[in-house]
Amino acid sequence: MSAIDITTHRDSSMIISSAQLYSYQIPLDKLLPVGKQRIDQRSGLVLRLQVKGNSEAAKTADLRTELVEISPLSGLDIDGHPLMGFSQESMEDVSQQLVERLDSLIDKPLIHLLDLADETQYPSLAFGLSLLYAKLIGQLDDSGLSQRKNTVIPLIYHTEGDPISTLHDRVRALSRDTHSVKIKVAQASLEEEIQLVHQVLAIRPDLKLRLDANRGFTLEQAIEFAACLPIHAIEYIEEPCIDHNDNPMFYRAIGMPWALDETLNEPTFKFEMQPGLTALIIKPMLMGTLEKIQKLQHQADLYGVRTILSSSLEASLGIEALARLNQIMSPDEAPGLDTLGAFSTDLIIESGKTKCLRCDDLNLIKSV
Repeated sequence: MSAIDITTHRDSSMIISSAQLYSYQIPLDKLLPVGKQRIDQRSGLVLRLQVKGNSEAAKTADLRTELVEISPLSGLDIDGHPLMGFSQESMEDVSQQLVERLDSLIDKPLIHLLDLADETQYPSLAFGLSLLYAKLIGQLDDSGLSQRKNTVIPLIYHTEGDPISTLHDRVRALSRDTHSVKIKVAQASLEEEIQLVHQVLAIRPDLKLRLDANRGFTLEQAIEFAACLPIHAIEYIEEPCIDHNDNPMFYRAIGMPWALDETLNEPTFKFEMQPGLTALIIKPMLMGTLEKIQKLQHQADLYGVRTILSSSLEASLGIEALARLNQIMSPDEAPGLDTLGAFSTDLIIESGKTKCLRCDDLNLIKSV
């Protein structure tokens, strides 16, 4: 696998000339799952930066402008409860820190973005700043990417209030080129979960399933659930157990490969190969800088563990950036980016919605 290596591309040929910070709020056309919780809108920030050349001749001309989405997965669910188990920082936390630091970036070399990314305690901001740096020095340009488009793994989950036939219809509508799907589990009773998996396979027995339990099972429940499934059809199950230390015992008992997701974002996490571990599901918005992500990928590569990029329910600006990153970092893996279907509106980057928000449509927080 290849990877962006920002540590050897510390560009000092550009200076930051201006910056704008915006906020957005997009209603969802249908509820999206965040673990066992549900959200009906997505909020976040957009940071726009302009850079100029660092020579006297170039200082009078704008060289480049880029934007990034910074949207911590936090806030309130549809019942007014705080989202649990994802971003620890709020959008307000990140916004306040950016407001305080934007002035200090103006007329400084672009590499100061990386310094701020290393200093901040907020993973979403660290990722956004390092991504913006990579964009501004051209590492995510089309010319440097493969022309092969990412295959996106469809996300299958039951929306409360919808008849189960709606879910069945979506499975039937999948392209024959679709070979894997991701199914949210640990959302209902074991009986309903087992039935759901078998119903999907009855419609499309050729599919391989990526199951996502979001730490929803006890060890005993995870074993009972997996024992009722055709293991040959399961690619892996993400975070099967409430206590991630139980995952190797789950594998020894049932032989189903498993993946880490939420555990990767714990401050004390250190990669350690364990029985049955087959993949790391990396949500960059929850993890931090590109450099940190690359180091984790390198550790996983040494043990043959797959690294799969996944969304934190970003809007289209963030999803497009993740798709580009995936082409560079994990070109042979299909990323988990199938969440835009729930969004009522696109953000900066068009994905086919009837409306696309531009910067003038957003709430301007600060401009320097």
